[in-house]
Amino acid sequence: MKPEKERYNWARQAGLLSTIPFLMAVPPIAGLLIGRYLDKKFNLQPLFTIVLLLLGFAAGVREVALVIKKANAPSDGDDKRDRSTK
Repeated sequence: MKPEKERYNWARQAGLLSTIPFLMAVPPIAGLLIGRYLDKKFNLQPLFTIVLLLLGFAAGVREVALVIKKANAPSDGDDKRDRSTK
């Protein structure tokens, strides 16, 4: 019988990888909305919108890379959550 860590590894990976669409959508949308607000407030259209939209895309790509790295890492049960419960 497989150890419990290996048995549920697919669920861990599926959970991590299912966050990717949100990570690719939310930061650019937040950047767009905040940028439009700042552009209207300071009357600098489209400076803040473009800058914050690009920063949102960069943040989303960075987070996706971190999630993929974490999903591919072997699950040895040495997460921070595991150490705090012992």
